[in-house]
Amino acid sequence: MVIRYLSRSSSVRTAALALGTLVLLPTPVAAARPHAEPAPPRPVPAYSSTLLDRPGVQVRPGPAAPGLPGDVSALAWLVADAHTGEVLAAKDAHRPLPPASTLKSLFALAALPHLDPHQRHIVARDELDHVGDGSSLVGVAPGRAYRVADLWRGVFLSSGNDAVHVLARLNGGMRRTVEQMRAKARELGARDTHVVSPDGYDAAGQVSSAYDLAVFGKAGLADPEFTRYCSTPVARFPAGGWSYPIHNTNRLLTGADGVAPYPGLLGVKNGYTSHAGSTLISAARRGERTLIVTVLNPQVSGARAVYEEARSLLDWGFAAAGKVRPVGSLLPQSKASRTAQGPVHAAVAEGKALRTEPQRSDWPAVLLVIAGMAAVLAGVVMAIRRRAATVARRARFRGEFGERERVRRPSGE
Repeated sequence: MVIRYLSRSSSVRTAALALGTLVLLPTPVAAARPHAEPAPPRPVPAYSSTLLDRPGVQVRPGPAAPGLPGDVSALAWLVADAHTGEVLAAKDAHRPLPPASTLKSLFALAALPHLDPHQRHIVARDELDHVGDGSSLVGVAPGRAYRVADLWRGVFLSSGNDAVHVLARLNGGMRRTVEQMRAKARELGARDTHVVSPDGYDAAGQVSSAYDLAVFGKAGLADPEFTRYCSTPVARFPAGGWSYPIHNTNRLLTGADGVAPYPGLLGVKNGYTSHAGSTLISAARRGERTLIVTVLNPQVSGARAVYEEARSLLDWGFAAAGKVRPVGSLLPQSKASRTAQGPVHAAVAEGKALRTEPQRSDWPAVLLVIAGMAAVLAGVVMAIRRRAATVARRARFRGEFGERERVRRPSGE
């Protein structure tokens, strides 16, 4: 009887219908995405990206994107946004190659925080004993006093291996500095780099990649002291009672040797050895956008090739910004996953800057659904209890009424 009365209860039927509706609701993720068009894949850490792990050129152009320059002969290269870390295009991003003096960027990232730029140091002869033959030198002399800041200018402008060795000794020694550089590379998510010598001099097993060097450039530009050194075109280096000018060997910055200076160039570091060929980390700012380009070992002969290929890639990157989808990220895996950006829609086709929305958590919606289901269940229980009480009262009433009728009527009528 209770079941029969419950089935007739409109309040219970309404509650059950509401409960069923909640149960059949789509998941919060689907409800939070009203766009009809499918979302493109999010940028992911480049070292785990299936795109950047592939050999060859990787780019995802939109309809209005310019074509990649055809004059880039480097074995590996990469173009990235220095602010967001988005990789716009790359070729063999994780190919291990000798970095030459571009590895000094990692040396600076590891050692700069530990050295006071105003400290004065008298150079000992043994600090220069292991500088490699044929190394680039700024002219550090034993027995002469230098400020740490002078030595850093010797590193960034003249690519002086002699200055690197003195700074490494001040930093606790070559072995300690190498360990710090390896730890810094791991911290930044640069998994292709193996450090043997802090100055980038050719050594067995010493490699980096276009991706890792871009990571070092991005991290360096976030440090004002690093940026100040790498963007200085000319400075004076002490030589006892006098000083002499030193010029930045990055020709895109200074415009030397027939290479036109690149507008808005910030540095970062160039290098060359007979084994590595020419290598370069370049960064340039145009408006509110800063791009990083790395170029490793152009196959075209001539000292200018690495700079002209970097110029072509910078020009392409500024023209393509907002018109291509990222193929990876310079961010470490944990940070990239926390700052993963949402879908890109018509902005690519319209040529607008790529704008993405932060990933919203689905837990608030899940909790709302759970709370709603709990409320409906509570209503169902209350309705059942009320109906059961009504049924019980009616049963008692009928029992009492029937007993009175039997008392009033004589037996047998």
